[in-house]
Amino acid sequence: MHTILVIDDDDQLRISFSKLLKEENYAVISAASGEAGIEIIEKNFLDLVILDMRLPGINGMETFKRIKKIDSKLPVIIITAYGTTQIAIEATKMGAYDYVLKPFDVPEMLNLIEQAIEAGYFMRSPVKVDASPDKQSGDAIIGQSRLMQNVYKSIGRVSQTDASVLILGESGTGKELVARAIYQHGIRSDKAFLIINCVAIPENLLESELFGYEKGAFTGASQRHIGKVEQANGGTVFLDEIGDMPLNIQGKILRLLQEKSIERLGGEETIPVDVRIIAATNKNLEQAIADEKFREDLYFRLKVVTLELPPLRDRRDDITSLILYYMVKFSNELKIDNPGIQEDALNLLNQYDWPGNIRELSNLIHKVLIFNRGAPISLTDLEQVINKKEKSKLLENAEISDIKAWVRQLLSNKSENYKFDDFIDIVSGIVISEALKITNGNRSQAAKLLNLSRPTIHAKIDKYKIRLKTEISD
Repeated sequence: MHTILVIDDDDQLRISFSKLLKEENYAVISAASGEAGIEIIEKNFLDLVILDMRLPGINGMETFKRIKKIDSKLPVIIITAYGTTQIAIEATKMGAYDYVLKPFDVPEMLNLIEQAIEAGYFMRSPVKVDASPDKQSGDAIIGQSRLMQNVYKSIGRVSQTDASVLILGESGTGKELVARAIYQHGIRSDKAFLIINCVAIPENLLESELFGYEKGAFTGASQRHIGKVEQANGGTVFLDEIGDMPLNIQGKILRLLQEKSIERLGGEETIPVDVRIIAATNKNLEQAIADEKFREDLYFRLKVVTLELPPLRDRRDDITSLILYYMVKFSNELKIDNPGIQEDALNLLNQYDWPGNIRELSNLIHKVLIFNRGAPISLTDLEQVINKKEKSKLLENAEISDIKAWVRQLLSNKSENYKFDDFIDIVSGIVISEALKITNGNRSQAAKLLNLSRPTIHAKIDKYKIRLKTEISD
């Protein structure tokens, strides 16, 4: 449960905030003054502070400065009346997550709170690099394969520079974790780290989210607003899915990289900004350049250092470690004992190609643990939580390498002349034999299992000369 501190001298507002946030499953602490709020921060671990600018005793700005000295990565949302907007803007330039005018829209406020807590988590929660699947349950980059060793070396080298970084890889390969690791091991780790998802934010809002806007820039722009790039001054901005960024905004990112300056939307003032840019995409940017969907000059500015994350199918040696890691992680989160996993279930998961990569694997483990009843995860457990499409893919990959080897061995046997129908007969005999084993030799049940008629299965049993040690005639 996340804990939020509300600092405001308005008793009714604190009561309303407390009720609202508790309904959203947050733990809430409140303080009526800056001094009381500072004392709480010094004694408690908090996920977010909501701070009013007008306070008795030390004012909101001074309170904010003291908060940042205690914990520079603790996110702070400023709430302010119209008359103190400029002070709130100055606080945002100094690292406040955002500011909100009173009275505020409740759904928008709740959304902002969720975003701020997530941002704080990304800054404050370490990402363990080259980790092993032990009892720890924090965020970690797992894998001992040669491909991952190269990734670890790259993270170590680039972290100690201020160069722009371009992270390439399929969806679900862990690009965000790598970006966080670079930030946390880097020379700007004591400053802000803000994530902008270029796909999640609508195109008409992305520019103002990045660069801010001036009063009157568009309908509804009643006050100046500071963008995330300016807010992160001195720190790091992670541009996730930059391959989907509109061309007109790409030009402004290029200017930021070249000139270290921006202009707010609707403004003419050039604002110096010093941020490190880490970008990531699952797109082929060279093809996007050829299709005139991505700027070539921006591409070369971004890829001062390029990290390519391998898909999970190319580092199969790491699959077991990832499974064991997520079993520990999610068992801890669900507050259950780690049930372990049966060897046949583990083998099946190791044979799968994981088109969704680590994200798909972690989601599956999470899901199967939710429905687990304490026994080691079995093939039956996996079948109960995966959909028909996923099941088909799993079965398709199960022991596929052994089957291919068997086929190659038979085809390479010069003394035998195997035809296509011979292989079909062999496989058909195996399938029917296994169905009879599952049904303890009951031919009618085996026929239902294979969606065959009783006469058909009888004929095939005779054709393939299938016999069981204990056979039930029907």
